[in-house]
Amino acid sequence: MSEYDSANRFTVKQIETAHQKVKSGADFPAYIREIIALGVKSFETFVIDSHTDYYGDNGYLVTSDPQYTSLRIAGKSDSERFKSYLKDHQKGGSDYFTFCMQCAETGIEKWIVCTEKMTCTYYDYLGEEVLVETIPS
Repeated sequence: MSEYDSANRFTVKQIETAHQKVKSGADFPAYIREIIALGVKSFETFVIDSHTDYYGDNGYLVTSDPQYTSLRIAGKSDSERFKSYLKDHQKGGSDYFTFCMQCAETGIEKWIVCTEKMTCTYYDYLGEEVLVETIPS
């Protein structure tokens, strides 16, 4: 797909440009606002390699490339440790890759952001919800 297509749909390159501004979890709300403006309705990020599926209107989907070599996701989730890591990350205490390693360590397989509801839901390897958070606007 070209950088900009005739349907005015977002591209992975546009999303990656917005994401480059994110240095820690503290920057996440501004990133979400920026990709909403691009037309992103939701996205699903897979901890194993951080590839992400971005969804727009009318079934539109683009997928990013993996961001790192595959991580091993723990077979058992540790929700309390995960929540501690997440809290630290949101305060700027870790970078993105460190947070992803911590997710893998605590059994988090993926997260799904719904920009319409402004929620981020974390799932374990069994597909069970571990945590649903409201994204500050």
